[in-house]
Amino acid sequence: MENIILQTHGISVKYGNFPALDDVSIRLKSKHIYGFIGENGAGKTTLMKVLTGLLYPTSGTFSLFGKSAPSDILKVRRNIGSTIEAPALYPEYSAYRNLELQRILIGNPDKEICGKLLGMVGLAEVKDKKVRKFSMGMKQRLSIAMALVGKPRLLILDEPINGLDPKNISELRGLLKRLNEEDDVTLFISSHILNELYLLATDYYIIHKGKIIESLTHDELDEKCRQYIKIKTSDLLKCITVIEDELIDAKYTVVDDETLHLFSHTDRAEGIARLLIENHIVTKEFSVTEQSLEEYFLDITGGDSDA
Repeated sequence: MENIILQTHGISVKYGNFPALDDVSIRLKSKHIYGFIGENGAGKTTLMKVLTGLLYPTSGTFSLFGKSAPSDILKVRRNIGSTIEAPALYPEYSAYRNLELQRILIGNPDKEICGKLLGMVGLAEVKDKKVRKFSMGMKQRLSIAMALVGKPRLLILDEPINGLDPKNISELRGLLKRLNEEDDVTLFISSHILNELYLLATDYYIIHKGKIIESLTHDELDEKCRQYIKIKTSDLLKCITVIEDELIDAKYTVVDDETLHLFSHTDRAEGIARLLIENHIVTKEFSVTEQSLEEYFLDITGGDSDA
């Protein structure tokens, strides 16, 4: 039987008449890595705040590590590590001191863990430096170390790669994979960099305007991010008419005023190119490619680009 460590049932959060979350139900399985995708304002941070106890839902319930009573959830939240929005750090204290205070606060008796975590996130050499002198990327790495002080079973990270350069992003990806594979940590991660989530996540939840509109595994995503023919032409309306008249059950998406993606008949690319030429349609671009995670997200959300 699959080990479900977190499950929500119809979680809703309203600010006046505005539904920040609308009947959200998700299920997180132990030892998986979940990518949480949505544009700004879609409800990603709001849900994470509910799960970590920073916000009470207007309606709905959830269970955590098999517990559903509020008093029990309060206790088992000790098994969650999180970074939500801006890192909560003491700017006048050193990186080491910040971690030490967190260790004392949560009651972890392991006095060596602070040094180990600073090494894991690449901050060992600046452990005595005041946090106010840190770059945004350094603060981001320190906040992740803070989330790991309690040796969590579930790690909830809101935009963890903000401010990181490509090298740091790669190192963080490696760290998160090791936590998942070697320490059995389940991860729930939101990020604007969708291609990076693709390299990391085993499962995905896509949220749009407060609603979960898609949940799928990495393998299912690969199936949906299928091949397509990209056609770019100044005569798009005529192109669509020809495709609909000549191709049986043509499946396509109009991307902009000059571009469409044809998802069916990809094995007939040469014949389709000839068909367009015969109908005097001049193409600026005609290529067979594969849909990326970002393109799939834009497709199912109707083109909202600020993921």
